[in-house]
Amino acid sequence: MTKQVALVGGSGKLGGIIHAVINELDGYEVARVLTSSSDLRDLEGVDLVIDATTPQVSIDVVRAAIELGINVLIGTSGWSAERIALVRPLVEAAQTGAVFIPNFSLGSALGSALAAAAAPFFPSVEIIEAHRDTKIDSPSGTAVRTAELIAAARADQGPVNAPHADQRARGQQVASVPIHSLRRPGVIARQDVILSGAGESLTITHDTVDSAQAYGPGIRLAVPFALEARGVVVGLENIIDIGIQARS
Repeated sequence: MTKQVALVGGSGKLGGIIHAVINELDGYEVARVLTSSSDLRDLEGVDLVIDATTPQVSIDVVRAAIELGINVLIGTSGWSAERIALVRPLVEAAQTGAVFIPNFSLGSALGSALAAAAAPFFPSVEIIEAHRDTKIDSPSGTAVRTAELIAAARADQGPVNAPHADQRARGQQVASVPIHSLRRPGVIARQDVILSGAGESLTITHDTVDSAQAYGPGIRLAVPFALEARGVVVGLENIIDIGIQARS
């Protein structure tokens, strides 16, 4: 039986990419396309909700799906660990699944996981992320997730060394990691994680040059996973099994 998907935010760029990928997936169809202003009661009756809206709308979409007992795949940026904690009890009580994917790119997931693996070996870690000038949130969800993974990996070592963090030009600290956000035309997405120690530095860079091609493989993996998921899952790295398991 074909699985019915409700895509919220289907008129946006990410929503369009997700729609195109699902059209090519066997056994799935986009039965309903909703906008950020649609009546969320229209989600009732589908097998999976996919959220590609905005940070302001996303939490309402997630709560509506959970209340209806429907699993939800969240591609919207802006979900920090603190924000996910707000809906985790709802997911667990409803015995549904909520899968948060800050970035559908396989390369991005690998880059963040590699940064987390390297983080315990360097006292200083900072992130520079760049996105198009139309992106409405900063820092990006990918950068937030990377910082949270770095902090988790450094649980034994403690926070990274971030001197003068009280100065605005030092960026926004997330889990002790300074993040610097660039918003400029002509950019899709780029993240540099710069790890520094005595006498050396290591930079892990991920650069998206074609979002449709970069996100497609991750979306194809995430959709069937989200349909069967239980509880809260955060990050594509927990789906592709790269050997570095992160905390949800």
